[in-house]
Amino acid sequence: MKNTITEAQIYEAQGLRDDALEVYKNVLKADPQNKDAMSAILRLSGVRRELRGVNETMLDFFFNMKTKEEINEFKRWLLKL
Repeated sequence: MKNTITEAQIYEAQGLRDDALEVYKNVLKADPQNKDAMSAILRLSGVRRELRGVNETMLDFFFNMKTKEEINEFKRWLLKL
């Protein structure tokens, strides 16, 4: 059976954080561009809490880079820091 966002949300609503996280990861493996799964993984794994003060726009850009030009743009941004 294919894992779904709905299944993960049900686990999450029941307080089954680890089960929900596993399903979200499986959804992301099947669909690497699934923003709902990506956001949920970040939320449940605590990554967002560790990244307070991070430029959210560039973080989103980093997670969604696809082309060499986008990677170069991100590198230029990093060099400005």
